[in-house]
Amino acid sequence: MAGTKAGGQAAAATNKSKYGPDFYAKIGAKGGKLGKTGGFFANRELARAAGAKGGRISRRTKKIA
Repeated sequence: MAGTKAGGQAAAATNKSKYGPDFYAKIGAKGGKLGKTGGFFANRELARAAGAKGGRISRRTKKIA
């Protein structure tokens, strides 16, 4: 039954019974917590430069106030 909807539901039930009802919530919470590199949080000037580049090449029309 691998690769089917029923198989996925069976696997989810097995994971929840083995590891607790919050198994998938724990995985989701880990999300970006483990990453220590990349992103713009540490370097605001780099973020500003990247945003400016994106703004210059944007194809969206300019808003008229």
